[in-house]
Amino acid sequence: MSGHSKWATTKHRKAAVDQARAKSFAKLIRLLEVAAREGGSDLTSNANLRSMFEKARSASVPMDTIERAIKRGSGELEGVRYEQVNYEGYAPGGVAIIVETLTDNRNRTGAEVRNVFSRSGGSMAEPGAVSWQFERKAVIELPRTLDEDKVMEVAMEAGAEDLSDDGEHWVVTAAPTDLGAVRAGLEAAGMTVESAEPAMVASTTVPVTEVGEARQVLRLLEALDDHDDVQNVWSNFDMPDEVMAAAGE
Repeated sequence: MSGHSKWATTKHRKAAVDQARAKSFAKLIRLLEVAAREGGSDLTSNANLRSMFEKARSASVPMDTIERAIKRGSGELEGVRYEQVNYEGYAPGGVAIIVETLTDNRNRTGAEVRNVFSRSGGSMAEPGAVSWQFERKAVIELPRTLDEDKVMEVAMEAGAEDLSDDGEHWVVTAAPTDLGAVRAGLEAAGMTVESAEPAMVASTTVPVTEVGEARQVLRLLEALDDHDDVQNVWSNFDMPDEVMAAAGE
């Protein structure tokens, strides 16, 4: 598994699932507020808000919760003002990490993210030290049951750059500004889009083949992902499935 995709963890116990679901809702609500504040509350003209709206609906966020978040973001309702702050760092083994946050207190969030890195054997880096190893792309995932040639044909006609196979999905990549157009083209052709969002895609990867080191990397990523202010964690590890499985035991 390559770590250029967003880090995510699966919770198996019900209490953990419920907690993760609530945390996911809170993060999506922040994204909706920021998108509405930056581009207005009109889903038609605000492509980023439309993308966040669809993501929230896919995650089963209640419609009234979504509407209130959009109104807070657009100023129709009072609310906390969040700003996006990104942090960069390294996990053990030199794995590069980008942490995207939405916060109402950058000093608090910065100190807490730094603490997570240090407690987990990683280290923070100066701005720009890591980000040059990534490119922002639109990433769209579709079921592998779809015909590869057909997906390729439709995606390229809609403006996509590439099609790859991650073992579970067809992964279409495009320029960030083409996310809406490519998604619309795929859906117009009757294809099910399982996810569609901007992503930081690594241009180079770092192999992690030792179980002890893999365990450290995964623990750091999970600890970062669990932080309330963290929206996305991107990394460039390349870890064999068997090593990941052993590290998770």
